[in-house]
Amino acid sequence: MSDAFISIASPILSATINPLGAELWSLRDAQGRDLMTDADPRWWTGHAPLLFPFVGRSRGDVYRLDGQANPMPQHGFARRSAFAVVDQSDDSALFRLEADDASRAIYPFDFRLDMAFALTDATLHMTATVANRGDTVMPFAFGYHPAFAWPLPYGGSVEEHRIVFEHPEPASIRKVGDEPGLIAHEHAPSPVEGDSLAPAHDMFAGDALIWDDLASRSLLWGVPGQPRLRIDFPDTPWLGLWQKPGAHYLCVEPWAGMADLVGFEGDVWDKQGIMALPPGDARSFRMDVSLVDV
Repeated sequence: MSDAFISIASPILSATINPLGAELWSLRDAQGRDLMTDADPRWWTGHAPLLFPFVGRSRGDVYRLDGQANPMPQHGFARRSAFAVVDQSDDSALFRLEADDASRAIYPFDFRLDMAFALTDATLHMTATVANRGDTVMPFAFGYHPAFAWPLPYGGSVEEHRIVFEHPEPASIRKVGDEPGLIAHEHAPSPVEGDSLAPAHDMFAGDALIWDDLASRSLLWGVPGQPRLRIDFPDTPWLGLWQKPGAHYLCVEPWAGMADLVGFEGDVWDKQGIMALPPGDARSFRMDVSLVDV
């Protein structure tokens, strides 16, 4: 196991990954310009935490399994866990987290979480693979939480940046309710006009915007007419957008899973978006980030 940061590169992009949490720490273009958060501590020092074994907050920071209440921090424990560096080359790296006594004390399942990074030309490929190595069905969720620069370093103001979805997104969205970090039962009107969202800092005064009826599995981030980021997430059905209002990033968060609803008192199997992984099975979640000139 290594605690040294791992760097990979292609002719167009370079990336740095922190083995603590297997967290993407930086993504830069060939000129060294940052495409991710500046991690200003006035706002948020995270970069791109992995959300496992749950996404979002469990009510009371506990979840219930077979009648037993178990502690669980917001977004799970993987983001604060040391991953082993399994493989590394100039343009790729593989990190692994496996169940141990500490994880089994709060999440009694024999899991393996592999996190693979690879750079090909102008695309960073990220694939998380969750495996159940135990003999019982395993409940889990997974999500990505990367913070991209706002503004990107290619010109244009903060106000000119757009999220352009793959498809129109007229469906209503969800927001955080009156219990911190938990999801309101009611829906809110979509802020998307056709396929385009013009984000503004004040949109996030009440926390994240959440799409749980999402048609798209790809979007563009940046200023139209300038180089932008294309973000593809084919394996995750939901999406969160979040920032601390006024910060220099926008988190684009593909999720398979979600925080509890306000007032939730159910079992783990009743949590929103929880997945059941049979013994011996594995499931992968891909996210690609490409620098595109469109």
